[in-house]
Amino acid sequence: MTTPNDAATQRVEFDPLAAPAAEGADVNLDMILDVPVTLAMEVGRTRISIRNLLQLNQGSVVELDRSAGEPLDVFVNGTLVAHGEVVVINERFGIRLTDVISPAERVRKLR
Repeated sequence: MTTPNDAATQRVEFDPLAAPAAEGADVNLDMILDVPVTLAMEVGRTRISIRNLLQLNQGSVVELDRSAGEPLDVFVNGTLVAHGEVVVINERFGIRLTDVISPAERVRKLR
């Protein structure tokens, strides 16, 4: 068994951590541009009991916590990044972003 005073032990020094890049500084994002992420739009939420969940069938209506016309939430990998509204283009649904959360605000919410 060795003790801290043995000759075999050595003190290790690490380089100081690099400071984060300043806002607006050139950052090379090429390495991550092709990384897939999950984009999800949320119309609203509700809480129901398991009893009511099991009674749902075709044609059931579930009331959500949002009013008609309120913006949808747009999430990337579970993080809110924007708000938007539903649009239909060539019989396909899409979303028009109406408000994008700033990167600084997204980082603040992570803490």
